Amino acid sequence: MNREEVNWLLQTIKNAKNAERFVLAQYERGRISSQVMADVARERGWINHRANRFSTRQSTQYASTDLPIAIAC
Repeated sequence: MNREEVNWLLQTIKNAKNAERFVLAQYERGRISSQVMADVARERGWINHRANRFSTRQSTQYASTDLPIAIAC
């Protein structure tokens, strides 16, 4: 599904929480990409920049690494 299709489907869902759950479920089932999910969430104001629940689900999986990380300045 692309962003336009998701937005079209979301027009039929009146409750914002149900719409959020729908988008998250479609992403978890592999029906939409993370980019489409992020675009729709941003458009609808679902993203809390302090605590983004869409990205924090798996963030602990990659929390530590033994590889040194270089930052170019």
